[in-house]
Amino acid sequence: MKTKDLFDKIVSLCKRRGFIFQSSEIYGGLNGCYDYGPLGVELLRNIKEAWWRDLTLREDIEGLDSSILMHPRVWEASGHVENFTDPMVDCKECKARFKADSLEDSECGNKAYKGRKAIKCFQEGKFTEARNFNLMFKTFIGPVEDSSSVVYLRPETAQGIYVNFTNVKDSMRQKIPFGIAQIGKAFRNEINTKNFLFRTREFEQMEMQYFINPAEDEKWFEYWKEQRFNWYLKYGMRKDKMRITVHEKLAHYAKSAIDIEYEFPFGWGEIEGIHNRTDFDLRRHFEFSGKKLEYFDEATKERYIPYVIETSAGASRGLMAFLMDAYYEEEVNNELRVVLKFHPAIAPIKAAVFPLVNRDNMPEVARNIIEDLKKHIRVFYDDSGAIGRRYRRQDECGTPYCITVDSDTLKDGTITIRERDSMLQERVNKDNLLNILKEKISF
Repeated sequence: MKTKDLFDKIVSLCKRRGFIFQSSEIYGGLNGCYDYGPLGVELLRNIKEAWWRDLTLREDIEGLDSSILMHPRVWEASGHVENFTDPMVDCKECKARFKADSLEDSECGNKAYKGRKAIKCFQEGKFTEARNFNLMFKTFIGPVEDSSSVVYLRPETAQGIYVNFTNVKDSMRQKIPFGIAQIGKAFRNEINTKNFLFRTREFEQMEMQYFINPAEDEKWFEYWKEQRFNWYLKYGMRKDKMRITVHEKLAHYAKSAIDIEYEFPFGWGEIEGIHNRTDFDLRRHFEFSGKKLEYFDEATKERYIPYVIETSAGASRGLMAFLMDAYYEEEVNNELRVVLKFHPAIAPIKAAVFPLVNRDNMPEVARNIIEDLKKHIRVFYDDSGAIGRRYRRQDECGTPYCITVDSDTLKDGTITIRERDSMLQERVNKDNLLNILKEKISF
């Protein structure tokens, strides 16, 4: 299957099954913005909860939820006002706008040149001179819209962690090494959005900043690189579709950096970055605020500004990678079967319950099972259509287990559990169902 065909099929499935919708679709949509439907919001929530649980259920990492709006000096100190820019060019002919450093990967905006790369137009002199464009969204606080009331929608969540370093350290009596984790919205006024959820203007980040003794930076960088790569494997991502790429050109704040990349249908793309940010951020905020952001080691009597190892994952990109990694097509009984093979821990719906037919008290028994299960896991009831079609619908939703109530259930209290990936079925007593599902879905 061609990669574009695969990509289009997954995007179509996302809308059909309620994962992702175009934002404001009834008005023609808003470019680079998406809404998470009933299954999409569950999948996203499960991914975030898995990340939060694995990062914060340890003694050395605390949680935080900082404000989206921050003092404008924060972004001066971080370097975003000065450095957070992309070079932008416009096509004089079709008026399309591009990042100057990605013309080789972008298609020409002129429909008459379908499939043509924008770099060809650039080589023919059809573009304006490049000019820098700041990616931060700007707004105003208060009733007067002037330079004194300018604030920015945060382009990353990390700075909210840095400015709260002392607050968290002191209130939770933490000692180095320790980390601060946060999940939150970030906003970037991208020149070009592309590839579905991969590059959007509004997205969620899952970031953790780990504060360390500068003498131990290499040890902790390697530790978090391994931890974060293995996290994706833990939740079912295929290892052969992942790789680690070392940055040769480093950001102004970094001593070393790697990307965890996934092979999407359109090519390799970053889903998480691990960075040794040194003491750049804390030192800059110390310089701009005048507040000392230091650590005093009582054991060694040493005073220093900590180094930071950052793990920065895009929740939206992670969801997209898990979606595409889970997508399979196979032929079963001369019919195409489409299935999302999510790890049970992140699957939006854990189990679906069907009455075989809508009579003989089967719907009532199935409804009772739903009532028992929904107190513990996300479940779905379906009594419409042939049982095979109901299985196929749940396969496309990624539901790991389907439970069928039939005539034998009315006789001996047993039900059928059908497993999504193998399609194997087993009969169990309905009174044991919750414990069986808890064991199967455990992680």
